[in-house]
Amino acid sequence: MKGILYTGGELTDLVTFAKLPTYLQTFLREQNGVVAYFGGLHIRGCVAAPSWHSLASVWQGERALWRTYAEVQKADIPFAQDCAGNQFLLRGDAVLWLDTETGELADLEVDFKHFLFGVEKFPLDALGMEPLRAFQQAGGILQPGQLLSLYPPLCIATKGQSKPSAKAVSVTERLAWLAEFHRQIKDLPDGQQVRLQPL
Repeated sequence: MKGILYTGGELTDLVTFAKLPTYLQTFLREQNGVVAYFGGLHIRGCVAAPSWHSLASVWQGERALWRTYAEVQKADIPFAQDCAGNQFLLRGDAVLWLDTETGELADLEVDFKHFLFGVEKFPLDALGMEPLRAFQQAGGILQPGQLLSLYPPLCIATKGQSKPSAKAVSVTERLAWLAEFHRQIKDLPDGQQVRLQPL
């Protein structure tokens, strides 16, 4: 993987580790999660701390993704996220992509190994890294433990503004904001007008 900013160190959450499929265990034994592509991909590790890198916190904790997103099953493993906090999940051997604004779930029709191959070959497309690239070109740097906060949200069509503005925020803050935003819009019909309050 290119642009590695962080690796997870020692396996300290062996309870979560024991619940993972063999191929993910093998990956995490080599490097216990990673922030790669200069923040474009974060693969979580089995750690007690830091909490932003902990697989258990988003899989089984208070803010587990299945508690917020109806399409996510309790057994789905949220092994990774992109630069804006959209999630990659394992359901059986299939990799799914969760749009954390809308709650829509898409089957990427690849397994874990082929997901990694695709990311390595086409990182910009596979990881939706355009907002990160624009942020970097403007002088921004995404640190480990941070995600991009995009305003307005990508699922909102706006008049006159072609690209959202981006700023770096903590992983915890970004995922909490996305969960709350999703709760507020999930029952609205497509095309519904909304008024956004700036971040």
